[in-house]
Amino acid sequence: MFDQLSIFSFPTRILCGRGAVRQLPACLKETGVSRPLVVTDPGVRAAPPFQSLEAVLREACVPYELFAGVHGNPTEDDVLEAAALYASAACDGVVGLGGGSALDVAKAVVVKARHSEPLTQLEAQAGGWERMSGPYDPILAIPTTAGTGSEVGRSSVITSRRLGRKIIIFSPHLMPRRAILDPELTVALPPALTAATGMDAFTHCLESLTCPVFHPLCDAIALYGLELIIRYLERATRDGSDLEARGYMQVAATMGAIAFQKDLGAAHSLAHPLSTEFGLNHGLANALCLPAVMRFNLEPAAPHYARLAAMFSAAARQMSTEEAAARAVREVEALLDRLGIARGLRRHGVPRESLPALAAQAFEDPCHRTNIRPCTQEDLLRLYQESW
Repeated sequence: MFDQLSIFSFPTRILCGRGAVRQLPACLKETGVSRPLVVTDPGVRAAPPFQSLEAVLREACVPYELFAGVHGNPTEDDVLEAAALYASAACDGVVGLGGGSALDVAKAVVVKARHSEPLTQLEAQAGGWERMSGPYDPILAIPTTAGTGSEVGRSSVITSRRLGRKIIIFSPHLMPRRAILDPELTVALPPALTAATGMDAFTHCLESLTCPVFHPLCDAIALYGLELIIRYLERATRDGSDLEARGYMQVAATMGAIAFQKDLGAAHSLAHPLSTEFGLNHGLANALCLPAVMRFNLEPAAPHYARLAAMFSAAARQMSTEEAAARAVREVEALLDRLGIARGLRRHGVPRESLPALAAQAFEDPCHRTNIRPCTQEDLLRLYQESW
């Protein structure tokens, strides 16, 4: 284990707490940004989080440009439109406000400010990260959901309509300089989205924990992230004004993204095509596929799942490792039920005849390559069928 070099780092400066958004002008000054482009989506633009940010910038007399056209599953066109505005307005940094989609577009904007080639040529799978030398203009991230953890991540996930799938743009230079976690900005998030994005964070923590890459720091972070989600996700879903639960879910989401520096697993490979082809929220797609993936991984992941089961129920501590691992799958399914997430892809508009094509796309996705149990395309098809 220790005869190979491992390198660990968590460099993003994180500001966390009620009213933290008021620190944005100071963060802009610290990072040398005088005219930011604020990147968000139409829903957030019309909601209290944007109003709070706008008031803070106005009070501090900070000039800014606004791009509010991010789609739920962001596309290259979103990035190109935002990047054109960034260039024409002579912006020198970007503020991403919203869920993972807005933060991903914000990251891609500073990439396009430096690179003229299409984003598809910078795709991580094609070795694009080697040409992304950076540094890029500063990125500041303000999440209004508690799921993706993109505020501390090194990746931007964008849908390429030409390729018909999601592409991953990856570089350490894409880590935001500042992440502002203000639980007040998540209060308006509806229960269904609170549940779905929370399960995204849960899947990040669990898949990174089971990923067979040596990174003990990430393992510890993933374990505590799971504990926080089990403790607070139901509370945040039931009562959106519960700022303690909202705040801890933001922390857990950030921890999940830090943890998956290790990489992820098969649930994410299954989820990505579901978002591209059928517009499913990414967290929901993960939640729908996770129980089947856990059963597939049961034998090699049993020690990890046994620890998860013990977080749900003290009784699991008295079970054998194998019994506790099987209990963990049932506990996750019960959690989905309590959160009101209807299990079964068929209940979310995914036709059974689409599953073979989805499996082909999932097999091209890199996440399953670090699944604790190797996957063939046929395995992924069976996992879709079990999740259907």
